[in-house]
Amino acid sequence: MDLVPALEEPLKKVLGPATAKVMAEHLGLHTVGDLLHHYPRRYEERGQLTHLADLPMDEHVTVVAQVADARLHTFASAKAPRGKGQRLEVTITDGSGRLQLVFFGNGVHKPHKDLLPGTRAMFSGKVSVFNRRLQLAHPAYELLRGDGEETVESWAGALIPLYPATAKLESWKIGKAVQTVLPHAQEALDPLPPSLREGRGLVTLPEALLKIHRPHTRADIADARARLKWDEAFVLQVALARRRHADSQLPAVPRTPAPDGLLAAFDDRLPFTLTEGQRKVSREIFDDLATDHPMHRLLQGEVGSGKTLVALRAMLAVVDSGGQAAMLAPTEVLAQQHHRSVTEMMGELAEGGMLGGAEHATKVVLLTGSMGAAARRRALLDLATGEAGIVIGTHALIEDKVQFHDLGLVVVDEQHRFGVEQRDALRGKGKQPPHLLVMTATPIPRTVAMTVFGDLETSVLDQLPAGRSPIATHVVPAADKPHFLSRAWERVREEAGNGHQAYVVCPRIGDEEDDPKKPGGKKSPEDEAEKRPPLAVLEVAEQLTKGPLKGLGVEVLHGRMHPDDKDAVMRRFAAGETDVLVATTVIEVGVNVPNATAMVIMDADRFGVSQLHQLRGRVGRGSAPGLCLLVTEMPEAGAARRRLDAVAATLDGFELSRIDLEQRREGDVLGQAQSGARSSLRVLAVIEDEEVIAEAREEAAALVAEDPGLEHLPGLRTALDALLDEEREQYLEKG
Repeated sequence: MDLVPALEEPLKKVLGPATAKVMAEHLGLHTVGDLLHHYPRRYEERGQLTHLADLPMDEHVTVVAQVADARLHTFASAKAPRGKGQRLEVTITDGSGRLQLVFFGNGVHKPHKDLLPGTRAMFSGKVSVFNRRLQLAHPAYELLRGDGEETVESWAGALIPLYPATAKLESWKIGKAVQTVLPHAQEALDPLPPSLREGRGLVTLPEALLKIHRPHTRADIADARARLKWDEAFVLQVALARRRHADSQLPAVPRTPAPDGLLAAFDDRLPFTLTEGQRKVSREIFDDLATDHPMHRLLQGEVGSGKTLVALRAMLAVVDSGGQAAMLAPTEVLAQQHHRSVTEMMGELAEGGMLGGAEHATKVVLLTGSMGAAARRRALLDLATGEAGIVIGTHALIEDKVQFHDLGLVVVDEQHRFGVEQRDALRGKGKQPPHLLVMTATPIPRTVAMTVFGDLETSVLDQLPAGRSPIATHVVPAADKPHFLSRAWERVREEAGNGHQAYVVCPRIGDEEDDPKKPGGKKSPEDEAEKRPPLAVLEVAEQLTKGPLKGLGVEVLHGRMHPDDKDAVMRRFAAGETDVLVATTVIEVGVNVPNATAMVIMDADRFGVSQLHQLRGRVGRGSAPGLCLLVTEMPEAGAARRRLDAVAATLDGFELSRIDLEQRREGDVLGQAQSGARSSLRVLAVIEDEEVIAEAREEAAALVAEDPGLEHLPGLRTALDALLDEEREQYLEKG
């Protein structure tokens, strides 16, 4: 992790310009240190063979296996009409499964000579399917037998490391390059304080690098990985601990609610009592707001746990103390929904300055990009004068023209939808740094909260308010059992007949952008197969109104509608004037219609686990039980069906978020899309290594409290520089 001059040496000086160019372009490796930290993905033992049954489709793989059979076929082709075309088919085995290799044309002669039955080799290529069998076409290979200098035996011990590779750079070529730079590992400067390393019985960094690339035993690999995991977890947690420490040094205006002010008046008019979870989380937030440095808190909660109410009470506490609060929502539909539900909850308390407004009332304004000029001017004036204590809006809140009288709290809803710069721009509008409350309805495993949101304190709402009904979820296999889909529409009719409402969710809109008859229009291969139902909002709505839902009030809602039209559709649905709303995922978060009891998600396999859980949370919000039907064309045995079965099996969002993370494989937990920096985690697995991350967080907090500038740890400072390039540093600073 630590780059000293020897490790900063460009690869072109050590490996030559041609190899270095391929490594830079295809693997993002530029220096000796980069290559030393490109660790093997797994290891093969010379006496064992690869498990071929689990190879992933369309991915570039490296396998170690034995040739079972090799046959040369001659055939006629356009290029060789007299039957001179040649195809070599080689079957390799791991003892339990088989894989076919195929070579064509002039490329068959060398493999025909090399790949004799009984030969063992490493093969590298892209997995595809031909005649229902897995195959590698024209794979690169390296024999594992023979005395030649170039065999893997000349550079690998008993364990053969297999590296993350590409079509342009096979695993064994990377291995040879690593062999060349491995002596430099001795010069790696250790980022861990000696007391921490010795106290935990970890090997030194040079030893870890040597053992990860050239292990003699499985124990060597375990030692190396344990050490390198600690490096990744600790350096990341030190970066976050320094961020928290810097935040704690910033000044902020303490905000405490008046004993008989707006918050007290609001609590008095609530028609229900807060859950124990809501009271506990509110106490944590109010304690933070009362301090003279900015709150940085993440509020995560189950779908429907009442996060908006908790956030509103925090906003009212700030207004009580003379400040203003801003809530940033990712979409206009959600901003309008929040504005509507906040003003409804507050009643006359939201009518400040108006006739009939209560004594402690304030004004609650909405600010979105599509508002008319007059309404916009009025909202901007109310914010600048302080007349409006609460503003709810989209990214329009961030524009330069928006000025606050005294911004005391920023609430960011669905944080993952916003770039760092957007949040930072809004926070910059306070006279002093405002308090920050980040909300997400996507439950986050504890380890991810400690990494992605490691600079925030975390509050969890996992208790649903009384009166919430259970949601039954079922998978509807439309391809295998079409009558199940017919029954789904009957269930929707039954709900409507009982005075309830339903959502039908589709993955796309289906207007001119998707129309194959119009320029640039296209149909997916799935849609070309006539047997599947239309997957677009406009098509499904039309089909339902003419067919299974004929006679019911059906409306559509999607992101490309005019905001006024969207708002009108939502108002009619909320008022119970529409039976069925056919929509895209614009209804995913925040939409609250307690009378909606059923949801049918078309082509549910196209949505992620967390997204399905979010969508499902739109029903069962009243006293009647909810029903969610996941319609799919996917076969029963596939991964997509397993994902849907997982969603149907549990309503626990935290459990589903773990499944989601495991299935998606972790990317860069620091948010590569937001920071633009290269992936930071190589051996640390966010789900599996919870203990390491938790311990690293404690150690990092203690170390930074003692030495915030890391004056006595130059190795750790250098490691931080390697992890946090400029963009990533900004990401953490602004997060």
